Amino acid sequence: MTCNGCVATVEEKLSEINNIIQVDVDLAKSEASISMTQHVPLKILSAALPSKFTISEKISQTRHIAGGTNEKSKLQQLKPLVLIFLYLFSAALLLNFKDWNTTNAMLDFMGLFYIVFSFFKLLDLKGFPESFRMYDPLAKVIPFYGWAYPFIELTLGLLFLMRFQTTIALLVTVLVLGITTIGVAKTLLSKKSIRCACLGTALKLPMTEATFIENSIMLAMAITMLINNYI
Repeated sequence: MTCNGCVATVEEKLSEINNIIQVDVDLAKSEASISMTQHVPLKILSAALPSKFTISEKISQTRHIAGGTNEKSKLQQLKPLVLIFLYLFSAALLLNFKDWNTTNAMLDFMGLFYIVFSFFKLLDLKGFPESFRMYDPLAKVIPFYGWAYPFIELTLGLLFLMRFQTTIALLVTVLVLGITTIGVAKTLLSKKSIRCACLGTALKLPMTEATFIENSIMLAMAITMLINNYI
């Protein structure tokens, strides 16, 4: 494996195999840690991967310690996402503190949200589409959509911050995030653990309920403002 695009491909292909519930790939070590509900033969794993990849079993002894270690690890992994949300909320509040306007505060938050999140996706434009298509229904059908998505976010962010064509930007937000949220919900219901691409591939974030809540907040804001505009 040579890049995060390779990592995303390996994770996607192995995650599609029956009885595999979680795949964590380490690019630096060229290793994959695979959790299964029952044993999957090595030949099935190998057959699922593109021909340029090979896979072999690594035998090691591990100790399993009870007491919520995995949950703590998940919360630690989500720390960047939580911090970014706190910063964005704080920035939106401070920008509108003196002359408070709820609509302007929401537009500022959404604009900053898209600008920041598109930045992280653009850090690895090659690897992001592969990770994104693992759960976004439209990106699975139209691969180019995955490449265009960071630029769509960047454009929406600029439109909200400049207060230009905000109604169109809100409609696109409902459409785009609505599709992604459906994919996130299906992934969570399937109980499969995959990487969330909301902050690109630079940060290894697990797909959790936090991703669903993040999208839902943005959807709620967009729908609320659309309703207010037409009532």
